[in-house]
Amino acid sequence: MIRIAVYGKGGIGKSTTVSNVAAALAETGLKVMQIGCDPKADSTILLRHGEAVPAVLDLYNEKKQALQLEDMIRIGYNGVICVEAGGPTPGLGCAGRGIITALEKLKELGAYDVYKPDVVIYDVLGDVVCGGFSMPMRNGYADKVFIITSGENMAIHAAANIAMAVDNFKNRGYAELGGFILNRRNVPREEEKVEELAEDFRTSVIGTLSHSEQVPLSEEQKKTLMECYPDSAMAGEYRTLANQMYAICREDV
Repeated sequence: MIRIAVYGKGGIGKSTTVSNVAAALAETGLKVMQIGCDPKADSTILLRHGEAVPAVLDLYNEKKQALQLEDMIRIGYNGVICVEAGGPTPGLGCAGRGIITALEKLKELGAYDVYKPDVVIYDVLGDVVCGGFSMPMRNGYADKVFIITSGENMAIHAAANIAMAVDNFKNRGYAELGGFILNRRNVPREEEKVEELAEDFRTSVIGTLSHSEQVPLSEEQKKTLMECYPDSAMAGEYRTLANQMYAICREDV
């Protein structure tokens, strides 16, 4: 089983990218599980045609020890197994608590043995890298961390913070940095800035995504681009990225 954690600041296109990568991997015949690690619990919504997946934290608060595996799992486009960690009401409680609860419960209830995914992708909010948000990289859940960024200064700053966190944990047997993914916003010196960032952390830019109008058009239809425009150039970019991420993770298997 290959385990991938994808981080990036809010609004960088992380969930859209992860959902399309998951769909691209699934169309090759791999069984994919996508775990949304964000209090908004909307990581998998495009795979579910706009239908939300119940958040694990909400389910646990309601059911406690009566919580069953089937309560947490929904199946999305191309058979992607969808899970949403969720989080507390904004302003009340620790946002990372949902991630901790979700990952603990999935393990406790044997999700990986029951569903036997070939690939697990954690979609993690990267504005802060502490507590529950760092759990996918810290506790041996993921093998590799990929960071999505644009050339915008705030995105670069967030990406650098995430990369530093990965670097700090690398000697403890935790996930390693697999590289950066450039999600273009067409700002000045975008490629150069992200390449410089990758050089600073002794890694590379492993994929680049165009700023395509088809992405918001597919989101308007509450679907992934892979489903709406499977023959488009943008779908080809997602397939290339998915294959590259998978290949990098396979190197250590």
